[in-house]
Amino acid sequence: MFTLRQNDCLPYDKKQHNPITGKSIDFSKTDQYKFQYAFFEELKKKRKIALRLGVLEDRKRWIIKPSKTKELLSKQIAIDDLTEDDVQFDFNQKMVDIKIGLDIASITLKGQVDQIILISGDSDFVPAAKLARREGIDFLLDPMWNPIKPHLFEHIDGLVSRIKRPENHNT
Repeated sequence: MFTLRQNDCLPYDKKQHNPITGKSIDFSKTDQYKFQYAFFEELKKKRKIALRLGVLEDRKRWIIKPSKTKELLSKQIAIDDLTEDDVQFDFNQKMVDIKIGLDIASITLKGQVDQIILISGDSDFVPAAKLARREGIDFLLDPMWNPIKPHLFEHIDGLVSRIKRPENHNT
């Protein structure tokens, strides 16, 4: 078992060996990969949706999950106590924020829209949101039921959720 978290980029599709067990993991065969890939393919087909995918940077290393690192450093557990679930492959998403920010600026300054709904909760979009609002665009944020930082409220025109909240969503 492993945890793979990605935002706005294609899922990782290579093979790696878990450093604890030596077990080979083909990330392209996982349920998470299949779901994310299918999800992005469906989004691409939607009317009035602009999907901007970043690049997934493979840092070529496994890391110990933060909770286990804390236990190791406090000597609650030893290295030999780690299991295959206590490590994750290290990825970093790149270029999504700038792509979306440029899109927001471009369509705003060209007068192509009167409303933007951004699905995010990332404060990196504040400059683009401010530009859009200064140009008269109704700027809405849909954080997909996740909490946002309080200061974001002053840079948006409203908070919306366009689809029903899943019953098993934890916040």
